[in-house]
Order: sequence, then C-alpha cells, then structure tokens
Amino acid sequence: MVTARDSEGTGQAAAVAPHGESGAAAGFTLRIAQLSGGQILLYAVLLLLLVITFIPILYLVALSLKDNGQIYGRFWSMPNPYRWENFGLGTLVIWRPILNSILTSGSSTAATVVLASLAGYVFARHRFPGKEMIYTGILALLMIPPILTLIPAYVLILNMGLENTYWALILPWTSGGQVFALLLCRSFFATLPEEFFDAARIDGASELQSFAQIAVPLSAPILVTVAVVRLVTTYNQFMWPLVVISSPKRQVVAVALTQFTSEIGVTDLGPQMAGYILASFPLIILFSFGMRHYVRGLTAGGLKA
Repeated sequence: MVTARDSEGTGQAAAVAPHGESGAAAGFTLRIAQLSGGQILLYAVLLLLLVITFIPILYLVALSLKDNGQIYGRFWSMPNPYRWENFGLGTLVIWRPILNSILTSGSSTAATVVLASLAGYVFARHRFPGKEMIYTGILALLMIPPILTLIPAYVLILNMGLENTYWALILPWTSGGQVFALLLCRSFFATLPEEFFDAARIDGASELQSFAQIAVPLSAPILVTVAVVRLVTTYNQFMWPLVVISSPKRQVVAVALTQFTSEIGVTDLGPQMAGYILASFPLIILFSFGMRHYVRGLTAGGLKA
C-alpha cells in the first residue's frame, strides 16, 4: 500500500532526475562558454588536423572495396557494389609476409631490448677505464646515415652466406637498433636510486640478480618504449628486405605489398588496398596494448634523461 508520503517522495525523485540532467547540460554549456577565443581556435585547429588525418584512411577503406573498373572509372565515388571479397583475396596474398614480418621484427626487437638493457646497465652502474670514450664513440654512430652502410652490410651478409634467410634481417636489425636503445636505457638506469642496489649487495645478490630483479622491473616503461619503437621501425622496413630477400616465401609485408599482382600479372588495386589495411592490424594491436606504457616511457625518459 502506497502512502501519501511515498507518492510525494516518488514525485520528488522523478522531478530531480530531469533537473540533474539539465544541470549537467547547463554545466557543459557553461564550460564551453568559459573558453577563451584562443582556446576555441586551438580546439578548432586540432579538430581540423584530426579530420585531415583520417580522410586518407577512410578513403583507403573505400578503395579496398572497389575493383579496378570502379577505381579507374569512378575514382572519387563510393563503392557500388561493395567488393568485400577483396579482403579475402588480400588475406590469401598477405598472410605469410605478415607472419614473416612479425617473426623477424619480434626476434630482432627482443634481442635489441635484452642487449641494450644489459649494456645500458653496465654503462650506468659501473665504472671502468675508457667508459665515457667508448660510450661517446657508440653515440657517434647516430651521425652515420643508414643508407651509407647498405652496400657494406649487404657484402657482409653475402660473405657470411646469410642471403635470403631470416638471419639476414634479424642480425642487422638487432645491431642497427642498439645505439638509440642504449642511449635510452643508459639514461634511465642512471637515475635509479643507488640505495636499491646497495641493499641487494648486502643481501648477497649478484649483479645479474640486481639487474633482473631491480633494474628491469623499475625500467619497464623505457623498455616497452624501446620495443615499440623498434617493432614499428623494423615492421615498416622496405629497402633492406628488398635487397637481401629474394624468395617470396621469406619476404616481409612492406615489400610484398608492392608486388601485389594477380595470376595474369595485373595489379588488383582493391585487394592491394585491403592488404594495406590488413597489414596495419599488428601495429594497431601493438599500440592498443602498449600505448600506456609507451607514453609513460617517453615521459619518464624526457624527465629523467
């Protein structure tokens, strides 16, 4: 049985809900009204840049749903009909190069992170004769353009008998990423409190234990940053795989996308555009799960370097 007080309370509650909603809307409108002209202009410019950034991506999706006739005849029109089978054709061609890229990029990135973190720990926490001179010499390698080492590196790979193998990609990518990764790791390890390592020595921990159980956990953001940078760099490599890999079965995705032809030798632009979209999925997944740690590593590195 509902009393008069209950019905009165129900009516008040029903009256509060729309009042709360209107209050939230009024608060949002008030915050917009409080923005200065400069802030409104800044937001407008950022919104315009966001739209400009996404227009090519959206049109890439539109092209991936067309055939060659629609692309050449009605380039700026929307797909009609939609060729969803282009993604199936693109998958048949691109799945193996994607696996090759993940294998080679992942292996070289893991090796780079391990070696650079070990070297960074040594340079940051230990003293030995010639340390600064060696470190400066390593950093000087950043001034050498990679294109200058293309021919010497190819001759070295050729003499080692590694041409047209996965090692021809993994080993050069591992060595090529050491300098920048060492710079980040050394700068970050140097900021870690010395008290942690003194306490570990008192407890009888070895240097390897101090590195694995203290330095690495505390430096996870910068290590993730190094890993993301190297994965993106090596996954998008084009020139070096084109030089050292000749077998289509071992080719990486960046090169395979440029060799996207049908059985009769005609480039199918629709499936090729679909292949570009499919090839971007590993990097999208990588940034989806690693963006938070990546930003933390960049921020920490910028503040502590």
